[in-house]
Amino acid sequence: MSDLKSVSGARIFDGETWYDGAALLIEFGYVTSIVASADIPGHAERVVLDGGMIVPGFVDLQVNGGGGVLFNNAPTLDAIRTICSAHAQFGTTALLPTLITDTAEINEKAIAAGVEAAAAHVPGFIGLHLEGPHLALSRKGTHDPSLIRPMDEDDLLRLCAAARALPNLLCTVAAETVPPKQIARLVEAGAIVSIGHSDAGYDQAMAAFDAGASMATHLFNAMSQLGNREPGIVGAVLDRPEVHAGLIADGIHVHAASMGAALRAKQGPGHIFLVTDSMSQTGTDLKTIELNGRTITRADGALRLADGTLAGADLDIIDAVNFVIDRLGLSPEEAFRMAALYPARAIGVDDRLGHLRPSAEASFVHLSGQRRVQSTWIAGTKVWGAD
Repeated sequence: MSDLKSVSGARIFDGETWYDGAALLIEFGYVTSIVASADIPGHAERVVLDGGMIVPGFVDLQVNGGGGVLFNNAPTLDAIRTICSAHAQFGTTALLPTLITDTAEINEKAIAAGVEAAAAHVPGFIGLHLEGPHLALSRKGTHDPSLIRPMDEDDLLRLCAAARALPNLLCTVAAETVPPKQIARLVEAGAIVSIGHSDAGYDQAMAAFDAGASMATHLFNAMSQLGNREPGIVGAVLDRPEVHAGLIADGIHVHAASMGAALRAKQGPGHIFLVTDSMSQTGTDLKTIELNGRTITRADGALRLADGTLAGADLDIIDAVNFVIDRLGLSPEEAFRMAALYPARAIGVDDRLGHLRPSAEASFVHLSGQRRVQSTWIAGTKVWGAD
């Protein structure tokens, strides 16, 4: 019995090229080719969509929660399932559940849950993002200052072991708190190191990148800024071609003009990509969230602590895509790459994620002509939608 499936009835964007009157052919969860609709093999199972477009599934590398669950509050396999499922309705087909600064015990539970999720092949789960606790107090943001601390040898060994046990491990650290030698050991173990929640200067940031750090966490937010005599982390990221950076494109965390300037300034092969930094509210009507004993309030498109500090984002990935198209004037093609190909490339999984070329995982989103999510598919199986 053949496992061949064809999906047609919509324009197809493979990450680089548009195809009209074509079908996406899928076998055993992977793309085999894109062919003219008239050339669909007779034995293929046919799925015909009602117009719109098929684009590569979105990849979100900073997801604190969703579906009413905050990963810090429930570092479990079930929580990971809920978070992945909640984000699927917005077109996310691959994500990193993200643990905000917490105790060593919670970190260990989160890592164990990630190992379980990988073994269970949870749809959408591709690894973990540990954001802290080895950050700078001066750029703590919503992270609990009582839990922020330097990285000791036990922490380092735990993270190195996690990097070897998980499909992907992204670690956000401060360049002035975690020295280059520790960064180099993490990278050698297989971790992706991102600089964030850091007040480091340009030279410190460049030393971290020299040691193997390859990313910056939510560009502009919780980091030293670009100045006339001190370029800071923002300047280092823009000056370092191979470094990638996440961006919260909600118009609240970063001014649209600053986003546009950074996108115009950034030279590749590293790219700026979209993240949601979403909390447990995604996919729910929750108005308040608890984190480390503190209340986060959802209002006016933002999540804030009582003192007004931004605490994650009230954002889903399709709204971020539409923001950079509608507000920044980016082409839809580039916006789709910022949500799919570039984050996949940032963690080295672009051989199978972020595009729909042959041998890629058949994870895609069916969007309407107005770029609203109609259905979401992971490895050739529909996980959300009524198509």
